[in-house]
Amino acid sequence: MNATPLARPGLRPLADALADLLGATQPLAGHEVVATFDADGRVLAADLRSALDVPGHDNSSMDGYAVRVADLVAAQGGALPVSQRIPAGHVGAVLQAGTVARIFTGAPVPAGADAIVMQEEAEAAGEGAVSFKTVPSPGQWIRRQGEDVASGSVVLAAGTRLGPAELGLAASIGFAALPVVPRVRVALLSTGDELVMPGTVAPQDLPPGAIYNSNRFFLRALLQRLGCEVSDLGIVPDQRDATLAALRAAAATHDLILTSGGVSVGEEDHIKPAVQQLGSLDLWQIGMKPGKPFAHGRVGQAHFVGLPGNPVSSFVTFLLLVRPFLRKLQGVPVDPDSALPTPLALPAHFNLPKGDKRREFLRARRNAQGGLDLFPNQSSGVLTSAVWADGLVDNPPGQSIAHGDTVRFIPFADLLA
Repeated sequence: MNATPLARPGLRPLADALADLLGATQPLAGHEVVATFDADGRVLAADLRSALDVPGHDNSSMDGYAVRVADLVAAQGGALPVSQRIPAGHVGAVLQAGTVARIFTGAPVPAGADAIVMQEEAEAAGEGAVSFKTVPSPGQWIRRQGEDVASGSVVLAAGTRLGPAELGLAASIGFAALPVVPRVRVALLSTGDELVMPGTVAPQDLPPGAIYNSNRFFLRALLQRLGCEVSDLGIVPDQRDATLAALRAAAATHDLILTSGGVSVGEEDHIKPAVQQLGSLDLWQIGMKPGKPFAHGRVGQAHFVGLPGNPVSSFVTFLLLVRPFLRKLQGVPVDPDSALPTPLALPAHFNLPKGDKRREFLRARRNAQGGLDLFPNQSSGVLTSAVWADGLVDNPPGQSIAHGDTVRFIPFADLLA
């Protein structure tokens, strides 16, 4: 592979833009309490500390018999009487010497017992007695008190995104409700006189130059997957006054304003000057392809993020920049150096004779041979590439790729998790 330095001046490297974006972001203040049943996907606002040991007592991890190991050694394979039966949820009596206790999974181990023999290793030996095929080691099949969770320990740290396993763990230490970071309130705007909503005009009746608004659909879905509260404020005409009014209204009740289109340098691109008039604009052009026109700033107290209008550019910049930004806003600890998923090292089963001057994210998918195929049309307007692909090849600036070269591949599954 042949690499050449980034030659285009004035473009910010993606890593620098991501670091600045995260540096300008603080988690939302405050918290709300929700039922543990309803907390899937939410982010913990405070450490969750256990007030008890889990398990709360030594208990059996098998259906079988609680025994004294010394008694089995002394019996030399002979039968021992069953002195008691201990189901889960019941506490047995002290195990008397020379006897065993029938015990079931989860039941407390009786005082005096020091091992469990699973029922498959035991045989009935006359009425009320049992013999054993093996002699267990001390502690065998006993789950010790506190081996999962120790009383007083932090079980889930603030900033943890809650999934099914985390919810189960919270419930196991008695939490019926959890403190979580408020949902990020996002105002979603589209700009462009050429945009038409599906369903309002039949395909054969589309006016010349009109296109259906696809960005609005995938951006809303991406935001909802991240647990945001989305207000879809529709399509804003390509007019300065209309753009100013829409931004001003959105900033009053939202944490983030997200737009697509209108952040380039054309005379009809009004988002950039409107944001500058109402607040500040921090980022503008990034050395990545697709996705060079990207903007971040403030409108009042709300964050502003402007995505490019081309659908693939909008899709990719959301995954690489907006996703880590939203995670930090939600209270998830995000390190700029590890904000993107760790790429896989996979062989390219394609040729790229000449790399772009910008860091390029190529739509590709894994094949049956364990390599990567490249979608033939990498244009930023070809949304079929994002459907066909199952990830992005992260290719450095100016770098060609030959068939068989090892490349960095980021699966969409990791970027959409």
